[in-house]
Amino acid sequence: MYASNDIDDSILQLQLQQLALWVIAFASSHIGMSAIRSSIISFLGQSAQSLNLVNNTEWRLPSWWPGDSLGGNQIFPDVLTAGRQMYRAIYTFVSFVTLGSAFGTYLDVASIQQPAEAIVGTPLYATCLFSAALSYGAVTASLFNASPLGLMPGFEVTAQNNDGKDNNIGNSIQRDDTLKLKAYGLTRITRHPLILPVVPWGLANSVLAGERACDYILFGGLSIYAIAGCFAQDLRVMREEGSVGTVFRIESREKQYEKGEHGEREQLRSFFEATSFIPFQAVVDGRQRIDDIIAEVPSLQFVVGTVIGVFFEERFLQLLREWTVST
Repeated sequence: MYASNDIDDSILQLQLQQLALWVIAFASSHIGMSAIRSSIISFLGQSAQSLNLVNNTEWRLPSWWPGDSLGGNQIFPDVLTAGRQMYRAIYTFVSFVTLGSAFGTYLDVASIQQPAEAIVGTPLYATCLFSAALSYGAVTASLFNASPLGLMPGFEVTAQNNDGKDNNIGNSIQRDDTLKLKAYGLTRITRHPLILPVVPWGLANSVLAGERACDYILFGGLSIYAIAGCFAQDLRVMREEGSVGTVFRIESREKQYEKGEHGEREQLRSFFEATSFIPFQAVVDGRQRIDDIIAEVPSLQFVVGTVIGVFFEERFLQLLREWTVST
């Protein structure tokens, strides 16, 4: 009997170590890829050009997608864009493999580890659930707020008539990625409005999921990764080691080739100096104003995201319980 318990404990420890390794693999691969991002993008862009994928008019986004004045709706209009798009695809693939493996291992471990005493209905449960829901709201709002690490390009609405002259008749949506490098709304609070909400979400779920070792390794590990990843991005800007974030279209293609990423780094530095890593630090030290934040934050999206987040979080916890019991 004692030997059997020892074997079970050994298996549990091995699974916990495997879970920790997958979480570390997820975090280190992302931070590592970001550290050599410029080199990877350059290599992928040149590879795409050698395969005649660059400036291929057959590779286009749907006609309804707002293009830009440089590349139109082409997917790979130039070497730099091709490299960035392919980098993002690889980045996403690595995420699915490493994080998916971590989550699968987590389910295996959670099925044999008993959760802590149920806290449903307690103030601690309500606090953690509210924190997780606010994280959903912040992420949802960040999708509508331009930022260097935002998933969506920057767009602005311009008034035009049939002659293309600005007036008050009709609206046209034009892509403008310079908006990503201007402090606005959520980025006046923190320059990482998309990633930092993972921190309270992970900490809350460490408690809500059961307060087991596997819960702290997975969800707590994701919180640590979010902080470390954002700090690594800031460090690259401070050291002028290259670009960060998603695809930018700032200058003409000729100037892009002539200046490389220098112009982008200058704008990143200005954005960096005007914003803060720690939420509201830029407000406290006078670089940003709370009035501007209130006027610009996508408040409707934040509220809707928070309300939906309550449902998503409760459903997520329910699924965790079902999956761990069934396995």
